[in-house]
Amino acid sequence: MLELRWANANAAEKKEGETRAMSELTARMKRRIKRRLGEERPTIWIGKNGASEESLKEIEKQLEKKKMVKIRILKSALEGDEAKEIASRIAEQTEASLVEVRGHTFMLYKRRKK
Repeated sequence: MLELRWANANAAEKKEGETRAMSELTARMKRRIKRRLGEERPTIWIGKNGASEESLKEIEKQLEKKKMVKIRILKSALEGDEAKEIASRIAEQTEASLVEVRGHTFMLYKRRKK
């Protein structure tokens, strides 16, 4: 009986998981990405010009190559906005998943196209 309940719970989770967007990250994936990028230095800095077209292209290029990227926002780029707002805007524009925002640094992840 216990096995049957467990099987039904798994079936319900699969149905729920199928409807989720592909860009959503599981807790396990987030931990793996944080562990991998934790010691790395940011590869892109967002300056006082904000998220310009060139910086978005560079983010896209690095995401395509590595699947994940670490970005630092300089204080001059904040101008009243919070780092989380800027990070979510960049994630939306690049169609990537926002993994974590810590201070002025954030991580993005994007699955490669098959």
